[in-house]
Amino acid sequence: MLRTLALMLIGLLPLSAGLKNLSLSHALDLLDQKNIEIKVSQYEETMKKYDELAVEGKNWGSATITIQALRSNDAGNVFGFKLQSREASFADFGFNQFLAPMGQVLEAMNAHPGALPPGFTQGMGGILDIQPEDLNYPDARNHFLTKFHYEVPIYTGGKLTEYKKITQKMYEMSKLDTRKLRDEKIFQVKKAFYNITLVEQYVYNLRKIRRNMEKLKKTILEMKKEGYTKKTDVLEVEARLSKVDSMLNQAKLNRDLAYQFLSFLLDTPVDSIRKVSLLIKAPRFNHEDIERLSLDIQKAKMGLEVAEHAINTEKANFLPTVGAFAEYGSADDHLWNDFGQKDFYTVGMQVQLNIFNGGSDKANLEKARVRHMKVASQLELARKGIALQVQKLQTAIDSLEFDLRSAQKQLQLAREIYRTYEAKYKEGLASITDVLIKQSIELQVLLQYLQVANKHSEKVFELEKILDLGAKS
Repeated sequence: MLRTLALMLIGLLPLSAGLKNLSLSHALDLLDQKNIEIKVSQYEETMKKYDELAVEGKNWGSATITIQALRSNDAGNVFGFKLQSREASFADFGFNQFLAPMGQVLEAMNAHPGALPPGFTQGMGGILDIQPEDLNYPDARNHFLTKFHYEVPIYTGGKLTEYKKITQKMYEMSKLDTRKLRDEKIFQVKKAFYNITLVEQYVYNLRKIRRNMEKLKKTILEMKKEGYTKKTDVLEVEARLSKVDSMLNQAKLNRDLAYQFLSFLLDTPVDSIRKVSLLIKAPRFNHEDIERLSLDIQKAKMGLEVAEHAINTEKANFLPTVGAFAEYGSADDHLWNDFGQKDFYTVGMQVQLNIFNGGSDKANLEKARVRHMKVASQLELARKGIALQVQKLQTAIDSLEFDLRSAQKQLQLAREIYRTYEAKYKEGLASITDVLIKQSIELQVLLQYLQVANKHSEKVFELEKILDLGAKS
């Protein structure tokens, strides 16, 4: 029984075991190692790199080895097999059926110099009409052909060079895509840490308020014994305690949800974190920094370079292409038999120039030029759009920092007022309703403070995300 119980407990450990007291820096390390979306994006990077290598490989040409095993009794094929195997003979032409009649003609000519006997003239025509049996109805033959073929582009008008540059830029752009995705995930991790810290602070304050209300309830009960308070005072405090309990429960549920989302981002269970500072300092940048750091602007610049290479690719269609090839092989009715004695080779070169295709190349070139102008406009739009976005975020952060300082002062005031009214109630100078109203105001101001702090952190993290600074701050 004990052994079974121990095994059950061991089996449950991996399900409940999660990271405890996780720091933000450790979480960001785990994000790079385990986040599935980042891994998918990195796989996409790798595929783009192989696209680049594939285009580069075209410059080196291609080499193939072909081995054919054939058997045929087709007259043309059999004669071709023998000829390619360097085994063709006059017997293959049916000379065994031609030599006997031809010999008779020669004997007649020797016997009658200067002329053929009557009847031999017609016989000569019959010789030419003979259909050689060996040539027309050959025996079936095996044929094994081994061939090595190599072809290489010599000049393509620069098309392969431009293709290689395009794939290089596409690979670099895919890396920027991964960095942008990573910045988004860093933003989410930081926001999760900050939200959990805010909720923890909210829970701490709610529990503190609840303890104060429990003390107040005890005081009311003591005063009730002496006849200084009413029964409704106790009921009002208990109702307020119930509401605080409900708020605590909701806060804990939100905290659990934040932990679940953080665990999803890190692909690792997280039980607790090391709280982060709620005082976040926003980075400051000038126009040159934005141009240098923004991934969207960097990607737009690369897109413009790709458009330039695309124009050069279309221009290559108006230039000739030059290629060369070499072929070496051997054939026989047995595989690799007398390979060196029956080998063959062929070398050659080809020059090709398109002189007319209905204007399609011209249209494609103009389209590439228009695309280049479009991408140039998109780059300018990205520059202005990112600059405006950063400016709006900085303005919002400045405003929220002012609101945050104001909310802190209001919270301090609300707490002081609540303590004052609590003391007045004990002295009989204020009603329990007044005390609970002031306590509700304190809760409301606390919520406002936390909401402002949340908005401030979100804007700061968003600014860091836009400028690729999430992991550096």
